[in-house]
Amino acid sequence: MTMSVVTDVEMIRVPGGAFGMGSEAFYPEEQPVHRAQVAAFDLDRHPVTNQQFAAFVDATGYVTVAERALTAAEYPQLSEADRAAGSLAFRATAGPVDLRDWRAWWTWQTGASWRHPSGPDSDLAGRDDHPVVQVCFTDASAYAEWAGKRLPTEVEWERAARCGIDGRDYAWGDELSPAGELFANTWQGSFPYRNTGARGWVGTSPVGVFAANGFGLVDMIGNVWEWTSSVFTPDHRARRAATTNLLGPAVEVRADSTTGGCGDGCQCGPSASRTGTPDAGSGAAPNPAVSRVTKGGSHLCAPEYCQRYRPAARSPQTEDSATTHIGFRCARSL
Repeated sequence: MTMSVVTDVEMIRVPGGAFGMGSEAFYPEEQPVHRAQVAAFDLDRHPVTNQQFAAFVDATGYVTVAERALTAAEYPQLSEADRAAGSLAFRATAGPVDLRDWRAWWTWQTGASWRHPSGPDSDLAGRDDHPVVQVCFTDASAYAEWAGKRLPTEVEWERAARCGIDGRDYAWGDELSPAGELFANTWQGSFPYRNTGARGWVGTSPVGVFAANGFGLVDMIGNVWEWTSSVFTPDHRARRAATTNLLGPAVEVRADSTTGGCGDGCQCGPSASRTGTPDAGSGAAPNPAVSRVTKGGSHLCAPEYCQRYRPAARSPQTEDSATTHIGFRCARSL
């Protein structure tokens, strides 16, 4: 793979230190709060944009996983239609639906890819500065390698999102919209059928529409979920066992206590695994058996369905998952 020459203009130095990682007020997978330590590192100021990803593809000829059709030789049990290249795309419903069934608003769309986020009839016109989506873990890792960087770990990502504000529900305090002000691109309206838009943006928004956090990073919350390099675990118990809990023992929280009734199944989006997708381009083949942690929530997060627009929030995605609400940003060790 051809290595790029990348400047430091779009990277922010995140200071090292200890912080209280996790939350005991929302979802079980975020428990328990524990002491986490991280060394200083550099992080992209904003998620990788369509323009930046296009430069990578132009330089390397990389083909994303969503653009790769499955072969009949390796998958004879699948129909030709099922082997076609594509990915998951969000479709707003006509009205209220059962929030326990994500199939009501997610559909497998042949022809969906980073170039055509919602399917072959969509494109990137006017979206050069929007976060790239429809990229799986393998695609994000390939870009990071080309850029001379890497994906951040879950601990690094949460440290950066909290920007020194420990013990608060949100990245900016304990209120989602203090004085009615929006701090992130999340769903505005009634999910999944009516979205009036965050500052007028329905779907992704240009990076930096919302104010930077205390470290100077933008879009750490909302807009798109972001890949990390960390393998997903059901909760933080193993991590706490090796550290010290900053805020006392974990407490029991009902799985559906703040989810509007969708419980453990509420993930804002399903895993889009295509069983054993073969490697048809640069980068290692994705492993559908491995789930990585995604962080930050997205433009599809709504209070009645998914309150994961918080630093502590985390969601599992298989390595070959690509959807209309997952992107990434890169990190670099010092």
